[in-house]
Amino acid sequence: MAKLVLVRHGESTANRDNIYTGWNDVPLSSKGIEQAKSAGLKVAHISDFVPTHIHTSVLSRAILTAYIIADIGNFLYVPITKTWRLNERHYGALRGMNKDVSRKVYGKEQVLEWRRGFDSVPPLLDKPVIDRRYQTTDMHLMPCGESLHQTQQRLMPYIEDHVFPELRKGHDQLIVAHGSSLRALIKKMEQISDKEIVKLEVPNAQPIVYTFDQNLNIQGKEILR
Repeated sequence: MAKLVLVRHGESTANRDNIYTGWNDVPLSSKGIEQAKSAGLKVAHISDFVPTHIHTSVLSRAILTAYIIADIGNFLYVPITKTWRLNERHYGALRGMNKDVSRKVYGKEQVLEWRRGFDSVPPLLDKPVIDRRYQTTDMHLMPCGESLHQTQQRLMPYIEDHVFPELRKGHDQLIVAHGSSLRALIKKMEQISDKEIVKLEVPNAQPIVYTFDQNLNIQGKEILR
């Protein structure tokens, strides 16, 4: 048996201000820092959880949450990998826009479909994000906006290459990422339908604990609220 713990980062300043963030790099709010500390305490008390690797995105809000959890849980010695494949869903031209404003501009139903639907793509940027954290990545892989489905497609190669093999070996893993990227992963692991995924929420800093057998069958799930 091995455990996989998923944690969405603590509240960011964009979460606080009700703004689409996506690949924008925003910090944790003061509340988010406290949420990360609380998540760290919860993770530290998971029975027999000894992660051999921590996985996170290249965005500061997830990285800092991961380090806070690792510090409180005495996991700072554990190797950590930061990958763009665990980034939040890319919200395209919506990024930086207030969510209430987007509903007025595009309509509530369209915004709900963009935010919760599996295949709906938001309005795209004209070109990919240019940022030094992606300078070694093939720019042809960089999105200008993503559906949840496309988010799942770009994160699963990393999961299948670096997380699932470790779980099969019985090695506990910790992933600290984002609401949409974790929704995409959970959909895949739990085989949630395209229709039902609309209902799935991943709150900030509430650890989700999965227990797997060596064939990657889920034996248990617990949300630490």
